[in-house]
Amino acid sequence: MLKIGVTGGIGSGKSIVSSIFKVLGIPVFDADSYAKNIMQTDAALKNAVIELFGDASYQNGQLNRKWIADIVFKDPAQLEKLNAIIHPATIKAGEEWASQQASPYTIKEAALFFESGSAEGMDYIIGVFAPQHIRINRVMQRDGISREEVLNRMKRQIQEEIKMRLCDYVIINDDQHLLIPQVLQLHHHFIEESNQ
Repeated sequence: MLKIGVTGGIGSGKSIVSSIFKVLGIPVFDADSYAKNIMQTDAALKNAVIELFGDASYQNGQLNRKWIADIVFKDPAQLEKLNAIIHPATIKAGEEWASQQASPYTIKEAALFFESGSAEGMDYIIGVFAPQHIRINRVMQRDGISREEVLNRMKRQIQEEIKMRLCDYVIINDDQHLLIPQVLQLHHHFIEESNQ
């Protein structure tokens, strides 16, 4: 079974691309959602987060995302510490999940494939590309945050052009190119390859 990664910078539209694969019957593991979930449910991880960022990391038992985002997107060292706690657990869960699937290929969606070192476990990586101005507007609307906050988050990811060069395939999501035909073309290619 082929393992395909889907990545892209914040606001690129990787979740939309992954949802199209899902409609085609391909199982999708959303690493970012999983990471948020285990920060909420795994007691050992919760304690590690509290130790790192203080009691304000959780309010009424709920992860205080804004508090943590304000810290890690201004301080690369703190972001590295957070990632060191979360990435290993997320990578392991993704591998276990993939081993239980019975399809020609699986999709793992993650923002930080190259940054986390999890790209090595994939057969191919698909990059989802959108110009920066479109990405900024999407994230501002989606998350209700300022342009400055979006730019701070973008600074913590590999530069988009470099990330796309590291990918095996690139899907353009610039509101000009249709997404479904691009996904279908890759879907047929992966099905064909998995049948060889």
